[in-house]
Parts: sequence; structure tokens; C-alpha cells
Amino acid sequence: MPDARRHERPDGAAAVRLLCDVHAAPSAPETSGVLWKLVESGRQLDANLVRLAAGERIGTHAEPDLDVLVLIVTGEGVMRTPEGELSLTAGALMWLPHGSTRSITAGIGGLTYVTVHRRRPGMQIRPHPDSAPASSPRHRGC
Repeated sequence: MPDARRHERPDGAAAVRLLCDVHAAPSAPETSGVLWKLVESGRQLDANLVRLAAGERIGTHAEPDLDVLVLIVTGEGVMRTPEGELSLTAGALMWLPHGSTRSITAGIGGLTYVTVHRRRPGMQIRPHPDSAPASSPRHRGC
């Protein structure tokens, strides 16, 4: 796999580089999980290379805020949606609009796929919109 350290151009911007060869990613047929993920600081995207072992299932879920692209790299399986079943085979590219519901089940040979979506912002603690800051005076009317 390529070096995971940040490569920068002289102007400080990140340089274009090869991140991962998805066909060379190590995975045993019986393993499941994330094989690779994008970890660059300052990135605007999140991406993962995921492996599901034969018959493994990701239960029904929805992504309420983000659109997701899914590219099947190897293997086969089924994606179930309210609209029906989609066959998953190498080369299939799906757009999952935010709010869409789906589940994924790997076939007998397992399933490896890439997901890409906008990066989630970090968690932030903010005051409730109805609460006034403790240091600010409350409005008392005219």
C-alpha cells in the first residue's frame, strides 16, 4: 500500500497521490470490516474500503444527512431497499441519496466495496437556541 503520510506541494496544499489499490488490499475470505479508510487531515470527503465475509449482513439503516456513493469492487451480494432488491456485482456503482433506507448482504464469495460521502463535521457543543448565555443580560421589555 502507498505511504499514508501527508504529501504536500511547496504551497502547502495536499498533492494528488495514489491512496490504495483496491484489488491488492489484503483480505481473507472469512474476514469482515474496514480494510482501508481515508484519513487525510483537511479532507472534505470520507471514504472506506469495506469487506463483508460470505453471508455477512449490514442491517437496515438510513443516512439522514449525507448522500453516499457505493462501488462494488469484488464479490457479489444484494442491497435491499424499499423499492426492491439490487444485485451487487463487481463494477456496480450506486448512489444512495440522503434519507434512503437499505441493507446489504454478501453472497457466497463475500463482498468488497468502497463508500464515499461528504465528511461529517466534528461534534460540537452548542447552547440550545432557546437558552440565553449566562453572561448576557436578559431582555426585559420596553
